[in-house]
Amino acid sequence: MHHSVRLLRRTLGVTTATLALAAAAMTAHAETRVTYKSASAGTAYYQMGVELSEAVRQGTDDAIILTLEESQGSVQNVMEVMARQGNYVFTTPPALVEQAMAGEGPFAERQNPRFQEIRGLFPIPSITMHFVIAGDGGVTDMAALEGKHILVGRGTFGAREATRYLALFGLEEKVRIADASIGSGPDALKNGQIDAFVTASSFPTPNVIETAASMPITLVSFSDEQIAQTGAARQTIPGGTYPGVDQDVQTTSLPVIAYTTTQMDDDTAYTLTKTFWERRDSMAEEAAWWSSITPDMLSNMTGTLHPGALRYYEEAGVDVSDSLR
Repeated sequence: MHHSVRLLRRTLGVTTATLALAAAAMTAHAETRVTYKSASAGTAYYQMGVELSEAVRQGTDDAIILTLEESQGSVQNVMEVMARQGNYVFTTPPALVEQAMAGEGPFAERQNPRFQEIRGLFPIPSITMHFVIAGDGGVTDMAALEGKHILVGRGTFGAREATRYLALFGLEEKVRIADASIGSGPDALKNGQIDAFVTASSFPTPNVIETAASMPITLVSFSDEQIAQTGAARQTIPGGTYPGVDQDVQTTSLPVIAYTTTQMDDDTAYTLTKTFWERRDSMAEEAAWWSSITPDMLSNMTGTLHPGALRYYEEAGVDVSDSLR
């Protein structure tokens, strides 16, 4: 008799343990996992991913877990749409999504029907052009670059834009371009190897803050006419963003958008988008670059919004253009 009770108890013990495990598995299953791919570690955009994943974790009480993945850049982020399953969120300038859908540019040889499944979620801080000159002027114009030894780097968006602007404004022959192998702009500026450098990142960008903390700097501000000539999106860097630069700086930027695919269900896209906007202010308190984000930036998006994201914007009364619907 005792033997069978013991056996029953042992069997029950196993059953309860199994039930507990099953319950834990179900709770674990209740969290939605999302892969977030933006840039390589150590960049401003990777840091934004860290801040975003924390904001989503807090804002959804752990219901959505964002896992960061390093990336070699926007083209790779878009390419991976071809093979990705599940909830894949990635950041890219909208022009690349347009090219992927049209099978042009870097995607001409890699056309894929899955590119048609890309859908927009929300804007993240833009890649903003900074022309940084040594010396205590605060804000100056493009003409101040004349005769300067300037490091534009190579192979990056910033380097291509800087070279394009110098040609556009007739400064190509009037500046000396530093050898790209000089390396870090801030270091070269501090030790007098160069007079100016160009960097493109969201603001406040760490390498400009680092430079301004150790020496007086001046930033180039464009006229409205110059911005129109570049054909790029206008960006204002508010006065006080960098030490010693107290006036607003008018410059240009490349918009960046967080996209996903139709594989993400509507509720997940809705919750992600809602959480992003509801936590934007608290993110901006921790990192100033989030304060540049406004719903107006949706006008830079190409392709269409994810239906879940659209539901949030409609609820929030955000004006969404027909092209995004």
